[in-house]
Amino acid sequence: MLLTEELLATEEFFFCFVFLRLRIRVRVDGFMWIRIKGLKNGEFTVQQLVEALGLSLTSTQPQTRARGVKLLSEVLQECYGDLTEKEVEVLIAFYENRLKDHHVTTPPVLQGLRTLTQCPTLPSGSAVSILKSLFQDVHVQSLLLPDRACVYKMLINIMDTREAELKGLGADFVFGFVQSMDGERDPRNLLLAFQIARKIIHRGYNLGKFTEELFEVTSCYFPIDFTPPPNDPHGITREELIKELRHVLTGTPKFAEFLLPLIIEKLDSDVQSAKLDSLQTLAACVALYEHKDLAEFLEGLWASLRREVFQTSSEKIESAGLAALTAITCCLSRKVLNSDSEDALSAFLDMVLKDCKHHLSEPDLKLVWPSAKLLQAACRASNRASHIVTAAVMPALIEQYNSRNQCSHRRTLLEVIQRFIQSVKGSESPENEEQVLSGICPSLCCVTFAALSETNSSLQVTATSVLSSLTKQTGLLSNSQIELAVDHLARLVLSDEDDAVSLAVVACAGGLAELHPTVFITNMIPRIKRVIFSESMKQDGESMQNTQPAVRQRCLSVLAVVSTKPCVAQESTPVLLEVLNAAHSGEVGFSLEEAVLACHSLKRIAERVEDTKDSGRCFHDIIIPQLLSLALQAALQGENSSTRHSPLAEEAFLSTMVAVISTACSRLQSKLAGQTAERFVSLFLDGDVSFLPGNSFPSHIKLLANQQDSWKQSQMVCLLMGCVCSLPRTVMVPQMERLLSELEEMSCTCSHPMSYTSAAKCFAGLVNKIPQGDFLDSVLQKTMTRILCELNLAASRVRTQAYTFMIWVAKALLLRYHPTCTTLTDKMFSLLDDADLGPVVADGFSLLMSDSADVLSRGCHADVRIMYRQRFFSENSTKLVQGFNVAPQEKKPNYLKALSNIVNKLPKQVQVTELPALLSLLLEALTYPDQSVQLSTLSCLEPVIADPPPALIQQLEALVGRLLPLTSAPTMKVKIASLRCIYALSRFPEHEVLPFRARVLHALATPLGDKKRLVRREAVQARGEWFLLGSPGGSSL
Repeated sequence: MLLTEELLATEEFFFCFVFLRLRIRVRVDGFMWIRIKGLKNGEFTVQQLVEALGLSLTSTQPQTRARGVKLLSEVLQECYGDLTEKEVEVLIAFYENRLKDHHVTTPPVLQGLRTLTQCPTLPSGSAVSILKSLFQDVHVQSLLLPDRACVYKMLINIMDTREAELKGLGADFVFGFVQSMDGERDPRNLLLAFQIARKIIHRGYNLGKFTEELFEVTSCYFPIDFTPPPNDPHGITREELIKELRHVLTGTPKFAEFLLPLIIEKLDSDVQSAKLDSLQTLAACVALYEHKDLAEFLEGLWASLRREVFQTSSEKIESAGLAALTAITCCLSRKVLNSDSEDALSAFLDMVLKDCKHHLSEPDLKLVWPSAKLLQAACRASNRASHIVTAAVMPALIEQYNSRNQCSHRRTLLEVIQRFIQSVKGSESPENEEQVLSGICPSLCCVTFAALSETNSSLQVTATSVLSSLTKQTGLLSNSQIELAVDHLARLVLSDEDDAVSLAVVACAGGLAELHPTVFITNMIPRIKRVIFSESMKQDGESMQNTQPAVRQRCLSVLAVVSTKPCVAQESTPVLLEVLNAAHSGEVGFSLEEAVLACHSLKRIAERVEDTKDSGRCFHDIIIPQLLSLALQAALQGENSSTRHSPLAEEAFLSTMVAVISTACSRLQSKLAGQTAERFVSLFLDGDVSFLPGNSFPSHIKLLANQQDSWKQSQMVCLLMGCVCSLPRTVMVPQMERLLSELEEMSCTCSHPMSYTSAAKCFAGLVNKIPQGDFLDSVLQKTMTRILCELNLAASRVRTQAYTFMIWVAKALLLRYHPTCTTLTDKMFSLLDDADLGPVVADGFSLLMSDSADVLSRGCHADVRIMYRQRFFSENSTKLVQGFNVAPQEKKPNYLKALSNIVNKLPKQVQVTELPALLSLLLEALTYPDQSVQLSTLSCLEPVIADPPPALIQQLEALVGRLLPLTSAPTMKVKIASLRCIYALSRFPEHEVLPFRARVLHALATPLGDKKRLVRREAVQARGEWFLLGSPGGSSL
């Protein structure tokens, strides 16, 4: 008892234990208390601890012994990392002996053994000793769920740390695990058991004579049929179980003789999920199998796969069946052929061809698609399979196509041919192998070109798909065949008027140009150029309505689509620039729409062309200077000039030109971007035209000067914006301070709307990218002083300009979280009460919250912080509500419109969270006569009504009263949005909405007779749901 007295003198053991166990005291034998802290500090050893617990551990009462073992195990769980090898050895011997004790002691013993398996000092051979004792003395499936989980986790610990020792047990370990797992039903434990089985298989444990037993004990759960309960705290999903079990079943070819018959059996099931799981497992397992593993089951597998593809109504099952067929064919293709062996692949494909090929030539082509899909699935498995299948099928399909007269049959056959071409598997060493389709390539080209020459549009569209597939087969088409293909495409571009054919041809030309750019440079582009200009001059003196503008527009679109390679772009862009030059000079007679389309094609080229040094140099040296030159020539003609007005001075054209310059500058490399910025700034600030082609401009050009009669020149500031606001933030814009000063002056004094708006946007785009510091602070201080001064003068003639300037600067600062933004947005809130600017400011909040296409976007490298909309709303929604409450009655609509514009731009998740607090204001906004406010408010309410918070249900009377009148609104969009909200209201709790049933049904009678079909459709759906309220089987929650 000396040890016990010494321990009692140091303090009771359970005091610290209580601390570790959330201050819950556990008493052992009524007198002995020890501290875990003493064990950790080395005041006594584990052996002394066990001896001190001797009275408990040797008690004649099983419950007392269990409490003692439990205490010991929980102590070890806190300090197992500090145990010595000798201590671990002693404890293992103790716990192994306790496994033979009464069953009530087994759970804490297992807990202690699991803890010891985590010890870094676990002695060699101990893991094997533990498992032998475990398998011999414990019947795992008789344990409770947590204790079985403890066993599985112990096995995982040992497998991760003592793999070599376990493999020394041979098949005995597998047998012990099989006994432990047999009968497991809990999904949490199954997940652990499947992980153990997967480790056994994938890490090369010896299965010995227990291969079938391991398969049986795991395959009895296949296919997984598990649906987790609602709100399952454990998070075990059916997909997790399927994945782990599939890893087990497909992990070794030794399971093939057991798994394949099981899969064939399960494919006869009527349960769709079982079929899908079986097919996916089949595809996974054959990836590891050899042909010998499949040999005796091929007929049964093929019969099952054929049935599923021919008879299934599920696309998922059909896709899984085809994937499985591809996997089987791929497995058979891996066999190395020799003179004495049977060709398993040929034998299998002969079976597939026998069952499928004859359907391709049936008169009604009823089963052509299922048969073709099966053959194509086999074809895509390997190069050798592609040779066998295409040699047997493609000549017959071509013959069928040539013998058919009905366009629908020919189109079907052509689609089948196209899918076969896509399915062909190329060789891994193409230099040593003949192309799969090389033998029938001439016949395929003849069929394709003949179909392109047909008058049937659907046949032509399908033929373009076939041609695209042929061109993607590397090295298949000869140069002469490619040239002939381009000739056909050019002919259809220039002659066919069907929209579907035109779209298909343009898409095909784009794909072909990526692979064979030289043919387009030498053939198509010159031909398109001749047609563009010859069509314009064919009937000299006649109006443009007689010149086939659709053909010219298609030609302009094709030039953009085919110009993905820099070498093609260098040939196509001069044609487009020549079109713009002709439109400006008026020599040919291009319309404004065609000039805009040509400029749009340049933008598409800037977006699509490969980003190389050559393409950047092309835009920097040629395209952008020529565009600037043309725009400047158009501007210098003067507003009141007696000469013809150039379409290139129109706002529609300039807006498209801005997009070209912005896209090109955003992709320029740093050096070229800096040079481009320098050219633009010198042109607009100093009138430097030396880099412009022609250089016939006057020397006194002042594009940023405020001259009332030169708005054509001042509006060119939008081109400056397109350049300097699209550059990467690392590119320094020269003369920044002077440039900002000139832009500010134009923004506040110019009277031309496009000019002062573009100047404001340009200023904002630059301010957004200026680094934080004294320069930015001084610029903003000066700018805010001027803005507020102009806005505070009610008699000022430039208040509109000042407001436009302010909102764009506010947006630039809002995007980058600059604190000065608050001052500007507060001013916007105060202007909602302004008699002149109030409605305009309310609309401005939509601009503040929306994405901008031409400036202040991520595509333009602007500084855009995440969730800036949510931040603005959270900081300002209270101000908006307070302003509404104190505003005069005639000004309240401005606040409602502003609120609607802000909320409508928030993400839907934020709307659902925040709208209940603003519900009363939104309901009032529905009474505002502005249709845009009504529409944006309805779009805000719809997602909230779909998942109504309690606050909304309390406002149901007001909500119904606001929505029903809108079903007869003048605007179709408002009608549709209100009807959708009313439909969503029918999903409310039945006892809440049933009192409104008669009222709603009466109101919905009017939109049922609306002249617009879309309105009638929404009204029918909403009225049907409300009519069923309260009836058996009706809609209710």
